[in-house]
Amino acid sequence: MHHIAIMHKAFLDNIIAGTKTIESRWYVTKRAPYGKIKKGDVIYFKLSGGPVTTTATVIDAKFFDLKYTSFKELYEKYGRAIGFSSLQEMNKFAKNKNYCTLAFLEDVKQITPFAIDKTGFGNANAWIIVKHIDDIKKQ
Repeated sequence: MHHIAIMHKAFLDNIIAGTKTIESRWYVTKRAPYGKIKKGDVIYFKLSGGPVTTTATVIDAKFFDLKYTSFKELYEKYGRAIGFSSLQEMNKFAKNKNYCTLAFLEDVKQITPFAIDKTGFGNANAWIIVKHIDDIKKQ
């Protein structure tokens, strides 16, 4: 499967620089990519309000119900690789969230930028899953 992760430039810059090796998504409800991403999938990173510019391959994915996993435990194991500089920063970011998805990245590559057609996926949707990127790539 191909995934499109929509994000702010600062987070994407950290992925490209190699300081952020895990993409995390934190939600109140079980939403994509929770339970829907796996090893071998490809993530296309799209800048918020901009084009797709970068790809990465998923080497592992983990899913957490935060009723059973503490922020402290997640921070100690994965916090720095997610891009958090402190437990307090992570707590503030993930406050009131119930589910967490971690996608472990490898083979990060910048690509020739392109636009996608998000019609039918919702205006504020920050994660899209398609069988193949060509299905929504604008020509």
